[in-house]
Formats: sequence, C-alpha cells, structure tokens
Amino acid sequence: MQEFTLSPERTIEIEKRHVHVFKYGENSNNIDFDVVDSFGEEWKKFQDFDKDTIDRIGIEYFDILLPHLDRSKTYLGDFGCGTGRWSKFLSDKVLEIEAIDPSEAIYSAAKLLAPNENIRLSKTSIDVLPFRDGSFDVVISVGVLHHIPDTEKAMRSCVEKVKMGGHCFFYLYYNLEGESAINRMIFKIVTIFRRIISRSPSRLKKLICDLIAYVIYFPLSKLSAFVEFLGLKKVATKMPLSYYRNKSIYIMRNDSLDRFGTSLEQRFSKTQIHSMMKASGLEEIQISEQKPKYCAVGKRVA
Repeated sequence: MQEFTLSPERTIEIEKRHVHVFKYGENSNNIDFDVVDSFGEEWKKFQDFDKDTIDRIGIEYFDILLPHLDRSKTYLGDFGCGTGRWSKFLSDKVLEIEAIDPSEAIYSAAKLLAPNENIRLSKTSIDVLPFRDGSFDVVISVGVLHHIPDTEKAMRSCVEKVKMGGHCFFYLYYNLEGESAINRMIFKIVTIFRRIISRSPSRLKKLICDLIAYVIYFPLSKLSAFVEFLGLKKVATKMPLSYYRNKSIYIMRNDSLDRFGTSLEQRFSKTQIHSMMKASGLEEIQISEQKPKYCAVGKRVA
C-alpha cells in the first residue's frame, strides 16, 4: 500500500483488522452528515452477505469494469465502500484495495473483510481522501455519489485520484428514462413517501421499510418472476420491481431501507451522467443499459 498523505487521528482494531480514522468533519463541505448517519445505521442492520449473493450481484454491477482489472497490478480505490461487499467481490481480481467510508459502516466492513489482507480500511469522506492524486489504476464509487449534495464535485474528487489512462466506475440512480408512464407515476408517489419515512425515528423507519419489503417488494417481484416463468420475459422485465424477481428477501429489505430511508437522493439521465464524467476528465465512457441503472465506466485523459 502507498503512504497516506494525511495522518490518521487514530487507528482502531476490529477482527484483527485496522481501521484508520481521519478527521474530515471540519474539512468536508460536500457531505450531508444526516445521510451519513442514516447509512451507518443501515449497514449495521444489513452486514451479513454470503459469498454467493455478493458474487451474483457483483457481476450485474461490474461486468463493464472487469476487463480493466489486472490481478497482478491493479491498485483500486473503493470510495464509499459501505459494508465492503464490493471490495470483497473485487479482492481476488486486483492487487490491492483502499476502501473508505465516512460512516460507522466501515466497522462492519472490517468484519466482512477480515480475511482479505490486500484491503486497507479508512474512515473518511470523498472530499478528504488521504491519497496522492493520480495514484490509483481504478476508482469505484457504487451507489454513493447520488447521496452527496454536489454529485459532480464528488465525481471530480474521485477522478483526481486516478492516474492518466486509469479508469473510474460509478453507479448512479437513473431518472427512470425509458420506463412506462405507470412506473414513472409510481416513482413520484414513492418519492413522496420516502421524504416522509426518511424523517421518521430510526426504529420506526426500519420497521416501515421492512414492512414495505414484505408487502410491496416481495409480492410484486414474485409476480414478475411468475410472468417470466410463463415465457413472457419482456413483459416481466417491464413490471415494477422486476429487478428483484431473483433476489432474496434480505436484499429486498436492505434495498427498501436504502430507498426509503435516505433524505437525499438524486437521479440522473444517461446524458447527464455522460456529461458529468466527461467534465471530470473521463473519455471512452461506457454506460450499461442493463439493470441496475446506471453503471458507467470511463478512462481518465485529463
């Protein structure tokens, strides 16, 4: 691992893994601490991911990134790692990983990643990164930037840490472009409920989100699975929550809390994501049309 450019305030040992804790509150101006705390609570509740689940979902996210990884030399940054499940997925596909997160989730990551000696863990934010500019071969930020006030600024912070010719991978919520009018209407209704639920006390919020997973996610996703079983896959994939037709209830509960539990959520069109990536210094941009949308990878040229 490379040397830090900043000194950690302290180092905590969890499951025989060190977590380097940096001071970032006073120096961070592009962070919503309520959102950080909310995700810290979420990942403490949902931190038990088995290898099969991680591998199966990991392929859905990272299929466009895998060709750019080299197990013998890729130095990768996972910015906003949460529980560390994507670092876990990529750990045997790269040489070393720097996994960072500003929330308490980093301590859950220490437990999940205890066996992975090629991963170093740091508690800090994307706008206070203790790494040299241009030091990474690849940086990923999965499901994070759309929860940061200034998404494009955060994206530039990620790109700055990648060497010229290296790659950045982002997963950003899409704005439902291309979806049916019914799905877009449902989304608008869901957004109203999200704004209410996300302000609820923590225990009540978790209970409501679990209820949503069981009462809405599960039956609708299984209805989609049944329609696919009847040979109508194209119809099934256009149904609400069809993405979850082959997912466990645990994943549904996790994503329900992720969806309804956060007060700050931004969504983007494919064109907007392409423009932000280009403005951040990336070219050869590839944006996947497969769900989850949108996963995007680009090469740093500036």
